[in-house]
Amino acid sequence: MKHLLAAAALTLLLAPAARAQAPAAPYRLLHTIPVPGDGGWDFMTIDPAGKRLYVAHNAQVDVIDLATRRVVGTVTGTPAAHGVAVVPATGRGYVSCGRNNYCVAFDLKTFRNLGAIATGPKPDAVFYDAFAKRIFAFSNAGGQSSVLDPASGRVVGTAALGGDVEVPASDGQGHIFVNLEDKSEVVEFDARSLAVRHRYPLAPGAEPTGLAFNPRTHRLFSGCANGKLVVTDSQTGRQVAVLPIGQGVDGVAFDASAGNIVTTNGEGTLTVIHEDAPDKYRVVATIPTAPGARTVTQSPTTHHLFTCTADLGPAPAPTAENPHPRPSIVPGTFRVLEYGR
Repeated sequence: MKHLLAAAALTLLLAPAARAQAPAAPYRLLHTIPVPGDGGWDFMTIDPAGKRLYVAHNAQVDVIDLATRRVVGTVTGTPAAHGVAVVPATGRGYVSCGRNNYCVAFDLKTFRNLGAIATGPKPDAVFYDAFAKRIFAFSNAGGQSSVLDPASGRVVGTAALGGDVEVPASDGQGHIFVNLEDKSEVVEFDARSLAVRHRYPLAPGAEPTGLAFNPRTHRLFSGCANGKLVVTDSQTGRQVAVLPIGQGVDGVAFDASAGNIVTTNGEGTLTVIHEDAPDKYRVVATIPTAPGARTVTQSPTTHHLFTCTADLGPAPAPTAENPHPRPSIVPGTFRVLEYGR
């Protein structure tokens, strides 16, 4: 008994020191930004100067001033909004409307809807490549993605990528990489000629969605629906590592300021993976967020991470048209979550 009491006393003495030595979470919640309106959500993007956040939110795009963290405008007439891309040099932004097979152009100053542009089927992610000076509206069905002139909105080409395209990444030198969700591949194509250069398999990863890129080490980070992050050498296609992540991933970010890959998981977590070396990675933290927070964007100036969600209720009864309904959304609870170190 005397030895047990001594051990207990030693534990009490050491407990504060042990707690003090426990590693702090690499990211913490900095701000919660309430956003009016109800309905679903998808991608977000931040302008190149890092001053405004654009959130695809149901049939509109909410525009948030990141200095005041307040909604300063809304782009309307964008049914089933999925992705947003902004091109300050042309004064325009573009929103993909997946169910309607078109993109909407809008004015960056007034947020006025400038009209619809027919695209390939089910446009999802929208991306501006500064090297080629083109907008890419990536189709999540049919394998045909539309290429737009950012100044006029005119369709100038079609990229035949051979699969259901999800999130893109660019090396800034004319090479664009995109995940093919149905093929479990990442494909590289030329931003100007639109020719496919390489296809790299992602197995054991399946149904990849979010994608990030480290241009310094030439590493691609594909977040997959089966709870895996696959690291690929973009120059050779060699699979470098496979790491466990949370369920329901839809977004991946690479934080160059910390050497971290962060996945946003719909289960309500961030998985943080550190790049110790180009071929060495380790999971360093799992951070609670909120259920439904599955997409992510990163500020180019502060390196803060942004995700969004709302409180979720029970799912409606399945129907023949919708056999797997999503949970209902509690009105008035939509919000953006800002994380930083």
